[in-house]
Amino acid sequence: MIIGVGIDVVDIGRFGATLERTPALRERLFTPEERDLPLQSLAARFAAKEAVAKALGAPGNMDWQDATVDRRRGERPIMVITGTVEAAAARLGVTRLHLSLSHDAGIASAVVVAEGD
Repeated sequence: MIIGVGIDVVDIGRFGATLERTPALRERLFTPEERDLPLQSLAARFAAKEAVAKALGAPGNMDWQDATVDRRRGERPIMVITGTVEAAAARLGVTRLHLSLSHDAGIASAVVVAEGD
């Protein structure tokens, strides 16, 4: 059963300018492992974090670092949730998250489908 769907689109150039203008934002949004990724990867990961928040009904206490994308070479990306995001998912009965990422023509996008029993 589908519990929620979230989608987000990020203008990569604008996102990069925002990170340059507000250096602390990178530390607030991304884990230490994510922070050094290329800009288009960061934008796609931010879109994924926004999409998972929307799929879970935008929990107000969400720690952005509690939602990360695990992407191993040759495998599809998966959404890994811990802490505040995992708790929000559990309250809703979410047992699985499906993630799709894309970036093209200066835009990064993500779709998350939250599924439960």
